Amino acid sequence: MENKFIVSLSPHVHSGDSVRKNMYGVLIALIPAFIASLIFFGLGALIVTATSVAACVFFEWAIVKFLMKKDTCTVCDGSAIITGVLLAFNLPSNLPLWIIIIGALFAIGVGKMSFGGLGNNPFNPALLGRVFLLLSFPVQMTTWPVVGQLTSYADATTGATPLALMAQAVHGDTAALSQLPEVWQLFVGNNGGCIGEVSVIALLIGLAYMLWRRIITWHIPVSIFVTVFVFGYILNWADPFKYANGFIQLFTGGLMLGAIFMATDYATSPMSHKGMLIYGVSIGVLTVVIRSFGAYPEGMSFAILIMNAFTPLINTYCKPKRFGEVAKTK
Repeated sequence: MENKFIVSLSPHVHSGDSVRKNMYGVLIALIPAFIASLIFFGLGALIVTATSVAACVFFEWAIVKFLMKKDTCTVCDGSAIITGVLLAFNLPSNLPLWIIIIGALFAIGVGKMSFGGLGNNPFNPALLGRVFLLLSFPVQMTTWPVVGQLTSYADATTGATPLALMAQAVHGDTAALSQLPEVWQLFVGNNGGCIGEVSVIALLIGLAYMLWRRIITWHIPVSIFVTVFVFGYILNWADPFKYANGFIQLFTGGLMLGAIFMATDYATSPMSHKGMLIYGVSIGVLTVVIRSFGAYPEGMSFAILIMNAFTPLINTYCKPKRFGEVAKTK
């Protein structure tokens, strides 16, 4: 009998799990954040999420069937649904539907399928879609509805987000930090922002579930949290009227959402634990640097995409020890 050694592309799943099982596990972990988005943004959150998911699933099905001309049903593995949910979670709840559809097309068509599909993409597709929309439609992407308008959509009243107030403080408005919500409000989610990023407690519930199910390990999210917390407090100690403290840095913007659900993407993150720690620390540093010294109030999306590009290099220099390899002695 001929034995064949089969080499497949990432993500590599072990211990009897499957890619499909883990993808749907991530979707389960996203449910608390989705419920929180409905509580705080109501109809707008539902419309944005449903549109994004439907568009991502349709574009992947159409590209596979008509452009790649394959008979396999890749939408059944759940990855297109996750891309749709994560893209929606990175959008304001009053974004016009046609802009959401354009973002979904870019995320799936350019960010994922142009590289060959799941496992071949070097960058997180949802983040690529989000950054593309941010650069293409900056006004619509930075118009934030105030929480509590459950039945409003296009005509929702808008207001400043905690990240916007932090940016004002960095640029000289010394009173801006005093207008920030209390830490408990940020923890619960009673503040403006993208629909899936506001509730820290909901995102941490999702993290606990994925750690319990061993869908991800602690290395990437925890290293990001610690780095942002420490770096944030160093800047706050240097100038407390200009830079927010570590807790505010952790609980605002898309940091929790990105660290838990997007930086840990199987295909775009390092394979070894040492590489994951380097990757996570680098994302944390870049995020705070962009927030504090860059042109954009939020740096998480850019930081993750930058480190996605460095993932092959990290994998090259942080290779796990080969099975049976004996350490070299001088």
